[in-house]
Amino acid sequence: IFYSLEISMTSSRRCYRQVMSQCLPLACHGSSSSSILQLRAPRTQALPSPCSSVGQRLPFSTCDAAFSSEGSVGGDQARRMQELRGAHMRRGLPKREAIAGVHHVVLVASGKGGVGKSTTAVNLAVALSRSPKSLSVGLLDADVYGPSIPKMMSLSGNPELNAADEMIPLVNYGIKCMSMGFLVDESAAVVWRGLMVMQGIERLVRQVAWSPLDVLVIDMPPGTGDAQLSISQMLPISGVVLVSTPQDVALADVRRANTMFQKVNAPVFGLVQNMSVFVCPNCSHQTHVFGDDGAGKLASEEKLDMLGDIPLHTDIRQTSDIGAPITISQPASAHAKAYMDIAEKVRTKLEQQDDV
Repeated sequence: IFYSLEISMTSSRRCYRQVMSQCLPLACHGSSSSSILQLRAPRTQALPSPCSSVGQRLPFSTCDAAFSSEGSVGGDQARRMQELRGAHMRRGLPKREAIAGVHHVVLVASGKGGVGKSTTAVNLAVALSRSPKSLSVGLLDADVYGPSIPKMMSLSGNPELNAADEMIPLVNYGIKCMSMGFLVDESAAVVWRGLMVMQGIERLVRQVAWSPLDVLVIDMPPGTGDAQLSISQMLPISGVVLVSTPQDVALADVRRANTMFQKVNAPVFGLVQNMSVFVCPNCSHQTHVFGDDGAGKLASEEKLDMLGDIPLHTDIRQTSDIGAPITISQPASAHAKAYMDIAEKVRTKLEQQDDV
């Protein structure tokens, strides 16, 4: 996988340099008396520019107007730039292609790290597999920089390849799992730029023997950047489960994540309020450590469904750390039942899509 990524990156850098050499032919220069818009090559030819200050960036429309002036220098470059822009606009968003043998794709996202998104994704996947319908479920760890699924699912080792050169997912608790954590050492840091991350995620999605699956749960990385856009635009998304604590700082990022998914036309199933309340194990006193029902208020404002509340409890943390999700190790507990209720709501929404 790393060899193929390197080949792809070499090609991508070459294409990037070719495009940028056409799309950025201008540089702004100036003196104390005036500013001029000057071609990078040859540097001796210049034409007046409406730039009002040194280093001011020009919109493409201004550059196009300057280049298209009658008798101006760089007419060929201007026409080429306009052709490239036109081709890019006609190309539009990438076509969404389903994963062979995967019926539904559900994203678990937050927009912010540290809110329990991976714990929710793991327990949601297990709960879906143990629903009355006995769904076949896969779990993809899309967090390239900080993969958590190997530890939470008690899995390690490198995936083998099948006859079609596809990676065979590692399986535990009946869940097919794939993660960057299976491909690198546990202590190794993945130091990749955005384009490399997108290529890596695409291979974790496309070059894995997922089939057959009823549902593929994808544990999304935090934020609203390259990885999130790549997955949202390359796959037909059945729904998104947003996870947040009641804290205002976390809710602000979840609001941004919801906006991003709306822009890419990915349906949001609803909001899970994690760490909603701390119950003292000695006296059962309840303390709202991160605030009281902040996610519920956000859901009301954004017209989202509240899928459920998960308390802040030691058992959830301990079972995740030892690789035995609470839906597996303590299925009769109130915390496991909370995850099961969330999974049932997600399953109902998936069935409603099938009925349409």
